[in-house]
Amino acid sequence: MSSPLSVTRLQILVRGSSATPLAAPRRYASNAVSEFPTSPSTRYLKPIYDFSAHTQSSATKNTIALGDEYLLPVYARPPFVLSHGQGSWVWDVDGRKFLDFSAGIAVNALGHADPGVSKVMQQQSSTLLHTSNVYYNEWAPKLAELLVTLTNQEGGLGYAAGSISPSSSATKQGAKVFFANSGTEANEGALKIARKVGKDRWAAATGGKVDDPSCPKMRIVCFENSFHGRSMGALSVTSTEKYQIPFRPLIPGISVGKLNDLECLGLITDDTCAVIVEPIQGEGGAAAATEEWLRALRKRCDETGTVLIYDEIQCGLYRTGNLWAHSTFPIDCHPDVITMAKPLANGYPIGAVLLRDTIASTMTPGTHGTTFGGSPTACAVGHHVLNRLSDRAFVTHMREMSAYMNSRLEVLPKWFSTILQPHVRGRGFIRGLGFNDVSHPGEVVQLARERGVFLLTAGKDAVRLVPSLNVQKEEVDTAMDVLEGCLSSLRA
Repeated sequence: MSSPLSVTRLQILVRGSSATPLAAPRRYASNAVSEFPTSPSTRYLKPIYDFSAHTQSSATKNTIALGDEYLLPVYARPPFVLSHGQGSWVWDVDGRKFLDFSAGIAVNALGHADPGVSKVMQQQSSTLLHTSNVYYNEWAPKLAELLVTLTNQEGGLGYAAGSISPSSSATKQGAKVFFANSGTEANEGALKIARKVGKDRWAAATGGKVDDPSCPKMRIVCFENSFHGRSMGALSVTSTEKYQIPFRPLIPGISVGKLNDLECLGLITDDTCAVIVEPIQGEGGAAAATEEWLRALRKRCDETGTVLIYDEIQCGLYRTGNLWAHSTFPIDCHPDVITMAKPLANGYPIGAVLLRDTIASTMTPGTHGTTFGGSPTACAVGHHVLNRLSDRAFVTHMREMSAYMNSRLEVLPKWFSTILQPHVRGRGFIRGLGFNDVSHPGEVVQLARERGVFLLTAGKDAVRLVPSLNVQKEEVDTAMDVLEGCLSSLRA
């Protein structure tokens, strides 16, 4: 595994000023990692970058102008152009350097320009890039096997964590995988499969026909502040007004509950075919579902014959320190289906649906498909990435770094009690800081960018931190120091 570039070697090139290092100030004894700051850092009270038009090079101006002329205007991008990256760092065409604690929106688990990923991508694309699903390729079955094997060993989808060791000869829990190209496609596939399961179960219970248009078992339950994608089906269960309003009417038969509200489970009835939920909401504010509530949700789905889907597109694949966000929960909290995407190929487009055999058995040739999903290149890269992420030394490092980052985050509500809500949200390396003023998250993201760090908003009231999973302690310190400087600037 390649190591990220040393923070002390990387210099920020500030246009029109001398080079300034973006590195953690030396507020710790050199041999005392556990020594902790007792007050907010003052190193980044002022911006180090000016993004106004007069500071832009002709290359930046030309690229932005080209984008404004030809790209669909659905993104509000900041006025700079990224050119290359290495590890947790990216540079723009004008030489400015940024510490990326957004990781391509929780995608770049191994950071930018990872040599191992690049090597696999080059080798496979020069051997066999695409075949379609008319034929088998070498890598789709291998990646599917790895996903099922790791889930059996580490917990999830009905299997308890640690109940099967890597060396065990015990029979694996039956599961199947469908590969897609994105998280949205994975969710669309999961919802489509759940509808077919619902129709099959209704027909078996009533003696009706699966193609009977009067079949009522087609309703879906989702939850407030969820985000499952922007295509019409996924958007219909993404219960955020600003995303939905321009495109209504959406798919009918959707009920919206509230995360961790036991009373809302009454929305799940015999007419419900699917429930979709994020164990930790990403876009919606990094709120986490409780074990108690997930257990009650699982029980209600069992009572009504409803397929339970966990969208782990952002919180899964080791971002919480475990394979799945639900891996360490008891099996009576587990879903029937898991959807995933973001980090699986470290930026190469891929999505997947992992489902129990009891759900998969409803699908037959022709009932679902994709042209590009499960390509040899995507699956070869995914297999490499997942092997890296599941390495014990990697997981140990990630857990140590996420615990350290959280220890620094936990003091911020005490230091900035007038600005921040009292509790840090999320787990592992999906963390959210809630703000008392909903105008502040966007402002903090901008202030951090001016200080050389990428953060994300989450929902209406939070800032989200989702760094690469191989981030180093010095980089965590830098990001936390910048965040403290931003909060101090807000309070000033």
